[in-house]
Amino acid sequence: MENLNKPIGYAPDRQLSATVARTYLSGVFMWMFIALGITAATAWLFATTPELISVLHNPETGGMSITGWIVMLAPLGIVIWMSAGYRKLSASSMLMIFVLFSILMGASLSFIFLTFTGASIAKTFVITAAMFGFMAVLGYTTKTDLTKFGSIMYMGLIGLIIASLVNMFTQSSTMDYIISFIGVLVFTGLTAYDVQKLKRIGAQLTEEGENTRKMTIMGSLTLYLDFINLFLFLLRFLGNRR
Repeated sequence: MENLNKPIGYAPDRQLSATVARTYLSGVFMWMFIALGITAATAWLFATTPELISVLHNPETGGMSITGWIVMLAPLGIVIWMSAGYRKLSASSMLMIFVLFSILMGASLSFIFLTFTGASIAKTFVITAAMFGFMAVLGYTTKTDLTKFGSIMYMGLIGLIIASLVNMFTQSSTMDYIISFIGVLVFTGLTAYDVQKLKRIGAQLTEEGENTRKMTIMGSLTLYLDFINLFLFLLRFLGNRR
């Protein structure tokens, strides 16, 4: 008899909300994996094609060309663009920008193939995937509220950025080791926090629409950045230099 007291459409609405939440999270991970695949393919293509890598690398100076610097810094500008233009950009536009971002990231990461051996890069990628997967499952299944933990991780991220900027001038190998260690801890923790946050966002969605599709892309971008940064910091420890 209790069910008679519930509003008409209660069960269907609840079921619809759960379906939307699952669709949202599956979309987040799907586009994250697609973006990682695009980045990996682009990085390999640039690293194995002399004509392409020469556009980014100046063989005379041994450093990056002007185009290389543009490609290196462009992803940061795109992240800011996507965040600032969230309300004005359509879902399809954000998806195209995300794909462009993935390609530029791949071009900028092609330098790791010139610095580290392919075997160590592959090994680090597998380890990163295992760590990311474990923390993603932990963030999704844990009953503990990770909000305060996430705040600590973001404070650590700010400190990490400041320390990295300082070390660009000091060039301290000890500081570089400490930064790498903290970086692994920060992005390992952020993975669990971000997955839990995205799970909560999905639980609040009630319908599939333009805004939900845009939130899916932004969620994918968040997890993509967690994965890439974790991979790069681990590579400093596990990568074998050529």
